[in-house]
Amino acid sequence: MDKLKKVGLTALGTALVSTSAVAADYAVGGGAKLTLIGGDKSNEGNGWSMLDSITFRASSDLDNGFTVSMSQNLAAGSPNNTNVTVDMGDMGALVFWKQGGTSVPGSWDDMMPAANEESWNGLTGDTMGVGPIQAAGANPDLFRYSVNVMDGLDLYASYSPSDGTVAIKSSQSAGAQYTGIEGLTVGYATGDNNEQVLVTNGLATASAAGADIENTTMFIKYAFDSFTIGMQDNETDSTTANADTSYRGYGISYAVSDDLSVSYGVGTVDFELANSEDQETTAVGISYTSGGITVSGSMHDGENLGGSAATTADRTDYELNIAFAF
Repeated sequence: MDKLKKVGLTALGTALVSTSAVAADYAVGGGAKLTLIGGDKSNEGNGWSMLDSITFRASSDLDNGFTVSMSQNLAAGSPNNTNVTVDMGDMGALVFWKQGGTSVPGSWDDMMPAANEESWNGLTGDTMGVGPIQAAGANPDLFRYSVNVMDGLDLYASYSPSDGTVAIKSSQSAGAQYTGIEGLTVGYATGDNNEQVLVTNGLATASAAGADIENTTMFIKYAFDSFTIGMQDNETDSTTANADTSYRGYGISYAVSDDLSVSYGVGTVDFELANSEDQETTAVGISYTSGGITVSGSMHDGENLGGSAATTADRTDYELNIAFAF
């Protein structure tokens, strides 16, 4: 029995040595945030909540010049964002998202400047308000690729493989972003989501599951002096009848100082479904940072949420955040 133990330990030691040939750097970071939410025409109960986040990172430089890194985020003790990145230098970077991955249009669903949150934030829950893009493809086991092709021009792509059950077909997306002129950022992305998802076709009516979605987004932002202004257009095309939507958003922010910023944003969703009203949302935001503490908040107003003209589809919402970085 002792001989068997020695053999097992020797084999284990050999395996550990062979897999530890490349030196790695390790880091742990974290943060905590207190949030207060509330609004009219809804029952938030106790509006206070806390988000605690710890991120573990490891990276290593390979002999071929590549850098491989891993990141694992735990939020409230549960895995949140998990990914592995292979940085190939001039050939770009490939990321595999085990959790938290999003298609290119999904990650650019609302790029307007905001001191705290977007105009529609907090208005898409129990009142059936909709966001700026539907079913953008925030899927597990997703590949993302990015590469800089020239000064100021970056290309992006994502691929979500089929799982043979819910996702009968794979989903792809691609996008480009240009920042070659000082202060200017322009982006365009398009992609499909074949996850056979559930979509909303206006008037707070959910369609049956089984829709394929194609999303397109384009935005432009320009920063000058202490101001940043922007405009964005999104289109969602669904195989579900009368479920297409379009979104237009505007935003402006002003940096009062290095620590204090304010913003104003508006957004409009137009529904294809007949008799649906345009959903209109606005938000005023503020953010202040002192040391490792950031206090931010926003007030939101929504009309005709979900495309409904009923008075119950109009509501306001607020959010206050106190974030600590460590």
